[in-house]
Amino acid sequence: MLALLIICCATAFVTAALLMRYAREHASLYGDEVPQRFHRGDIPRLGGVAMLFSCTVGWGWIALADYLHLASPLRAAGWSAAAVWLATAIPVLGGIAEDLTQRLPPYWRLALTVGAAVLAAGMLDLAVPRIGWAPVDETWARMPWLGVVVAILGISGLPHAFNLIDGYNGLAGLVAFICCFAIAYVALQVGDRQLAATVLALAGATAGFLLWNYPRGLIFAGDGGAYLWGVVIAIVTVQLVQRYPQVSPWFPVLLLIYPVWETLFSIYRKVSRGQSPGVADALHFHQLIYRRIVRGVFHDDEARRMLMRNNRTSPYLWGFTLLTVIPAVLFWNNTPVLVFFTALFVVSYVWVYVSIVRFRAPRWLRIR
Repeated sequence: MLALLIICCATAFVTAALLMRYAREHASLYGDEVPQRFHRGDIPRLGGVAMLFSCTVGWGWIALADYLHLASPLRAAGWSAAAVWLATAIPVLGGIAEDLTQRLPPYWRLALTVGAAVLAAGMLDLAVPRIGWAPVDETWARMPWLGVVVAILGISGLPHAFNLIDGYNGLAGLVAFICCFAIAYVALQVGDRQLAATVLALAGATAGFLLWNYPRGLIFAGDGGAYLWGVVIAIVTVQLVQRYPQVSPWFPVLLLIYPVWETLFSIYRKVSRGQSPGVADALHFHQLIYRRIVRGVFHDDEARRMLMRNNRTSPYLWGFTLLTVIPAVLFWNNTPVLVFFTALFVVSYVWVYVSIVRFRAPRWLRIR
């Protein structure tokens, strides 16, 4: 396990360093006028390239260990690893194309994630078999196509959810890193080394990327990196729930409720104002934290001042994420408790969001 993490971390770290050195030209295409930009300078958005290459090395290594019957605590069947890689590479390469050119329309990116979800569901026979409530589960079992649809929706939607929260140094990356370890823990609890290996390779790749991304902000994940996190985590969590009845289907819901609810709430917020959900704005939760909660930094260099405020924003959201990750890990097989904490998060999120918008932020958020 430790060897896999080190290999993936080192591979992503070195690859990202090479990209920062030799592939910076595209960064000038990212305009200063976009509302979600909170940095100065031309920063390469190719972290997804480094992480995808690192995951390819990691998944290839564990698949080879399984094929050669080498002594290894983690295993991954070659076909399963290849299927996950193929389903992941399709949207990630599309995201990388957008990072390089800024010309791939949103509907094409959505089509790529939906196509990847359909492909993954077909190759790996994915479906969400239940929702954890007996009266509904009986009806659910009579309509197996419904579980396939839910799986496709989850796999195609989570990449965009991670892309939505990828606004500040270390924010989406550390959320993905924490979620990977939580999923690996539950997978090992039920004895599934294949799923544990899949997400631990992603965790190692993310760690190597984060060493450059936080706190210095020398490279960004871009759409490619966000799609990588979303697709892999979604596929693994669907497989985990599908294979093991003791794992509550609400475990991944609570674990990932922050990016998921941020996306759903943003869609509601924009539609209620008559806007298209695909239009970018600067009213997401992390952006409000940056503008109204994080204290200003006094520094003569504007780029340095923005970087320091950027870095102070992410820890607020990391803490918010831990409030869902901890109960998800502790009660991964207890549906009623997981549902309770999911509802508690939704209510807390809306309350805090509305309070910040009305300039009545809770005192605990304004700690100096």
